[in-house]
Amino acid sequence: MSKKQPSILVVNDDGITAPGIKVLIEEMQQLGHVTVVAPEGPQSGTGHAITIGKPLRIDRIYIYPDIEMYKCSGTPVDCVKLAVNKVFKGRKPDICVSGINHGLNSSINVLYSGTMSAAVEGAIEEIPSIGFSYDDLEYDADFSKCRAYVRSITEQVLANGLAKGTLLNVNFPKTDQIKGIKICRQADAKWAEEFDERKDPNNRSYYWLTGVFQLRDRGEDTDVWALQNGYVSVVPVQFDMTAHHAIPELNSWEFVTQ
Repeated sequence: MSKKQPSILVVNDDGITAPGIKVLIEEMQQLGHVTVVAPEGPQSGTGHAITIGKPLRIDRIYIYPDIEMYKCSGTPVDCVKLAVNKVFKGRKPDICVSGINHGLNSSINVLYSGTMSAAVEGAIEEIPSIGFSYDDLEYDADFSKCRAYVRSITEQVLANGLAKGTLLNVNFPKTDQIKGIKICRQADAKWAEEFDERKDPNNRSYYWLTGVFQLRDRGEDTDVWALQNGYVSVVPVQFDMTAHHAIPELNSWEFVTQ
């Protein structure tokens, strides 16, 4: 008797026709049965946004042979929710993979990323989940060096599972030669943001967000260090945002009592 193929949900935030998702689909086809639910257009920077107050649409489309694909009018998180509830009809896929994103989602970027939020939503649904991102924003980015690592990391998650409430944030450096994989922590960094003020033809102000990435962490165990030194960074991420270390301090405060 042949072994049952794992069911694989593929999502992204760059849109269903993005080159990065095509690469991810091709690699996942080698591992199991692929179902794609992705936004109909780019949704970068949407974070964990969901659609409320207006209809969501999901439509079957035919782009790649033998692949069940749906485009969604909503956000990356909407895609996962609709996939679980309407496409899989409550049956959970064996794994959810998101990406491959055009651009890094290392360090603080994990909070803003639609790619990672789709993977987080998969983990909330208790589906082992991975977000993949590559340090190249160009439409025709060369993902060839990512392929073997995408497949290997996914195989390991399928074989070993992930702890409940945990997912993986995987980032690929843009380099001639990837040195290997580093299991990392998220680097301490932030964006120093500025809003460039401009004028429209009616002389009304509008603003264009710009910013500089400020790295405040010089540790050699971070995702930023790994990427800067030619390694694939793998960061285990959790969606429980409780600052457990702060609880004892808060319990020592003297709050008003009735």
